[in-house]
Amino acid sequence: MAHMLEAHGFRALAVDLVPSDGAVGLDELAGQVGSFVERELAPGEPFDLVGFSMGGLVSRYYVQRLGGVERVGRLITISAPHRGTCWAYTGGNKGWRQMRPGSEFLVELNRNASILERVKFVSIWTPLDLTIVPAWSSRLGVGEEFQVPVMLHPWMLGDRRCVELVGRLLRA
Repeated sequence: MAHMLEAHGFRALAVDLVPSDGAVGLDELAGQVGSFVERELAPGEPFDLVGFSMGGLVSRYYVQRLGGVERVGRLITISAPHRGTCWAYTGGNKGWRQMRPGSEFLVELNRNASILERVKFVSIWTPLDLTIVPAWSSRLGVGEEFQVPVMLHPWMLGDRRCVELVGRLLRA
């Protein structure tokens, strides 16, 4: 998606969260986002943040708990399991446990989701998602919400409608 956004005239920086397999907690990955921001952007420079799937929760944690709310102008999540995904029961690592419906991590993160009202928060989701189960778990009830009927979870990043929507939102 970063390449597609660059083709639309945006400066897009992509952070690679390591490891991205749920082996570490989402809070630890959010710390990587914070370090990336400090390394790549000027002090205090505002920016918009787009997070896909687990990255949406990582981005929320950065905004809600690590001070990102002071710099992020817009947070867009795409197919993020805001209320968990049943697939997370298939893995036992810390990150997987944190993405389970009703996990302590999600309960605490969602308890103060109203902080997202300080940024322009958007949730983009598909009702056809077979990775975020149930699919409506990508709906948070804060900010704006857009439904894009894409057949498979990873296709959200390359779907023309989704990319164009993200572009419109970033320009708004």
